[in-house]
Amino acid sequence: MIDDPFLNYFALGVLVFVVVVIFYGIIAIHDIPHTIAKSRDHPHQDAIHAAGWVSLFTLHALWPFLWIWAMAYRPERGWGFSKTSQGNSENLTPAEELAELRRRIADLECHVKPGTKPSLESPATSNRNIHPGRMTEVGG
Repeated sequence: MIDDPFLNYFALGVLVFVVVVIFYGIIAIHDIPHTIAKSRDHPHQDAIHAAGWVSLFTLHALWPFLWIWAMAYRPERGWGFSKTSQGNSENLTPAEELAELRRRIADLECHVKPGTKPSLESPATSNRNIHPGRMTEVGG
């Protein structure tokens, strides 16, 4: 055992310093999603901040979801979801859009073989017939 009291107090001081730095580091890290939400003028920034404090008590299990929630919104584009499925359809009048939809339906009906029931599968998988027992394609 070392009899020098200075080294004992120095080690105790280093230990307390490390514990305090880790404690404040965890609290600073938990607030990153709220800082991101505030900088992006997120409409749910108060909820993200409250959920960040709840995340402290769940050992930061919610933290990755808060990060995604805060990053999903941008003021210039909102949530990033477009209102139309195609970019050129927003410039069409309702009559032009109806004519375009009728043309697309006619094209789809031409691809269906006579006497077969149309399926709701995507065109990429419509010619596949996978048997449950084996993973090979049959037909087409």
